[in-house]
Order: sequence, then structure tokens, then C-alpha cells
Amino acid sequence: MSTVSKIRDALREKGLDALLVKEEKNRRYVTGFHSTAGMALITQDTAFFITDSRYIEAARAVITDFSVAESTTHKTEKDWLRALTAEYGVKALGFEEDFLSVSAFRALQEAAEKAYEYVPAQELLWTLRASKSEQEIAAMTAAQRIAEKALEAVLPLIRPGVKERDLAAELSYRMSRLGGEGNSFDPIVVAGPRSSMPHGVPGDNAIASGDFVTMDFGCVVEGYCSDMTRTVAVGEATEEMRRVYGIVLEAQLCGIAAARPGLVGAEVDAAARKVIADAGYGAYFGHGFGHSLGLDIHEAPNAAPTEKKVLPEGTVISAEPGIYLPGKFGVRIEDVMVLRNGGAEVITKMPKELLVL
Repeated sequence: MSTVSKIRDALREKGLDALLVKEEKNRRYVTGFHSTAGMALITQDTAFFITDSRYIEAARAVITDFSVAESTTHKTEKDWLRALTAEYGVKALGFEEDFLSVSAFRALQEAAEKAYEYVPAQELLWTLRASKSEQEIAAMTAAQRIAEKALEAVLPLIRPGVKERDLAAELSYRMSRLGGEGNSFDPIVVAGPRSSMPHGVPGDNAIASGDFVTMDFGCVVEGYCSDMTRTVAVGEATEEMRRVYGIVLEAQLCGIAAARPGLVGAEVDAAARKVIADAGYGAYFGHGFGHSLGLDIHEAPNAAPTEKKVLPEGTVISAEPGIYLPGKFGVRIEDVMVLRNGGAEVITKMPKELLVL
């Protein structure tokens, strides 16, 4: 079933006449076309994509399920919206309340001239985006392969004296050279005591012998993100470092083993969190076990202690427990998995046994 057909089914279920899509990633999801400007309007029977002169030629060549029209200074997006909603008798129009600013929403309301009601509908899109198609999964797998090859190329560069920011730059460069369309997010590379900061920013800190180095990074292919974390030791690893690494790895494997469609996100998180808590490090694991990803690096639903949403089949979600000991070191190991019927398929292939460089 096409994305547009899925949206129409959801519109009927929620009693909406149409859905207005303006946010960049949502537009790409519904149309398959990437642009920094544009508007999609999907009704029960029709679908329109309106964009300006920068994208109109490319949009007409790529988009197949929509009528594509151009916005100009003489007929703006608001003019198109007013005309189309009137032509198709729209009375209840879904919109992306999570992304629309107050001022933009007020402008849309004024343009509507009270002809129809705006109804919050971002959850409709989140629900559809949560379950990935095989085409989406293929793009994410390709992005994952690029990230892994980049790490393989960078590992020989990790040695005492090398700065965190230089390793981060190398990862970005290698992923780009290998075909990545850009980073999924700014790479995290932190070493030594700074590795206890889950989202530490790479700086001029130089790696020393005996350090853990944590690298969290990913790239984009066809708009879809990859995400992985590996923690390696430089020179040597103490008994405590090896013990903590082993606990994190065991927690990750337990979470992956527990993951399957139909579970609430908190249940998957609990399977991994118990391992860390039972080992006495529960206070040092402050984030969730995993987050969904796709066109955005953080999507929903999550595998977190507070997540009450069910994980549907086709969810692509990270598996990334960690233990962070302030002033000493941190360990995080992250793979990405697809929830299939009865279990989880890990699409990350990079080895994750402790590596001492």
C-alpha cells in the first residue's frame, strides 16, 4: 500500500477531510521528494504538492502520486490552500502541531477565513512513520554499512596524542567519501574521563594511553539515518574498564533478545536496565535503551522507562545502553535493529567485543 493510501485510510479513521503537510521531513515522507520549501495537501480523493520555482521542475519529474503545482508571488501557498480546500469541501483539516510555530498557525487560520477547522494530526504521521517499509530499511542499512566502513578506516588512527575533534572530522570525511549524503548528527567523540558524558562535544582533548574512546556517529542515505556507537580502549584496559564494558554488552544483548513487535517500549528498556542495575550500576545509566530513527535521527516510539507506546512491526530502533562514571570513564555500545515478526533483526554488523588498540 502506498504512503498516500495509508494516509487516506488514517484520515477516514480520524474523521478528517484532508491533511496539510509542511514540515520538511514529513513532506519527504509523504511525497518521496526532498525540498526545503513546499506544501502537501492530501484529501480523501486527491493529493497536491505545491512548491516554488526552485523545485518545480524536479518535483514534476519525481513525484508521481501528487498533482504538482507552482507557488508564485501572484498565487502563494496560502492562496493554493484556500482554493483547494474550498474546491474539495474541506471542513476538518489535519495539521502538524508539533512543528508549526504559533505565528505560522495564526497566519494559516486567518487564511482559512473560518471556512474549516484545523485539527492536530502530527500523531497520525508519527504512527505511520514508525513502521518502516522495506525500501526505507534498505536505505538505512546502506547508511549503516557506510558508517561501519568509515569506522574501520578510522580505527588505525586512534592512538595517544590524537585529538577528539580530529577523529570526529575523520569520521565525517570518511562517511562522505563513501557515499553518505551528510551526517545523521554531529559526531560524538569523547575520550578518557570525558567519555562519561553521553553527549559530550569533541574538543581539543588528546587521547592518552589507558583511555576509553567513545564514538557515536552516523550518516544519511536517501534521506534516512544510521546510528552507531563503539567504545574502544587505547593501549590497555583496567579490570574495572573490562568489567563495565562486559556489563554494558550483556545489557545490550538482553535488550535485543527481548525486543519484538507488540511490546511496550518500557518493557524492552527494562530487560536491559535490569542487567545494569543488578550489577550495581543502575544510577549510572540515565538515558533510555533506544530510540526510533528514520528520516529523523530521533523518532518515536522509544524503548525508554516512560514509554507506554507499543512498538509496531517494522520499527527501526537503536539498542544503546551505557554506564557513565563521572570523572573516570563511560561505556556505550549501540546497534540498530528492525523489529520483525517474533523478534529483532540487528542491521549493525560491526563487531562489538572490547577492542584494545
